[in-house]
Amino acid sequence: MTYLVLFFGSILIIFLLSLFIKLFGGKGGSSSDSTLRTQKDENGKIEFVRCPICSTPLAKNENLHSRIFRPMDTADQRMTVQGCPHCYPVPEPNVKRTCPVCGKPIGLDGELLARLFNRTKEKKHVMIVGCKNCNKR
Repeated sequence: MTYLVLFFGSILIIFLLSLFIKLFGGKGGSSSDSTLRTQKDENGKIEFVRCPICSTPLAKNENLHSRIFRPMDTADQRMTVQGCPHCYPVPEPNVKRTCPVCGKPIGLDGELLARLFNRTKEKKHVMIVGCKNCNKR
């Protein structure tokens, strides 16, 4: 009789512990999702940070390859984006490099043109203008 009480008591404790972890254990996603970088969109919804060229979600330790042009003290700078570690310098299998503006493929030597807004009180903001095919100047 005492073995049955111990058995059902331990099952109840395990169930309550797993329920507590689900409710109060953090973001509630899988363990692989916790390593991906997130940001809030315009509506306040949390979404993954993705590469603008290949649309692959970026991990917290991954950065985009980009170049920022001088002058450095202006609020609006010219910038180019070459890609993320998944698509630049060598794309991973089944990763396609496409322009988010015109949808055309971007070669390995191609890049996106962008504008970097250096805000004083907020985070910096990057606006993709397009690739060299769709943004000829």
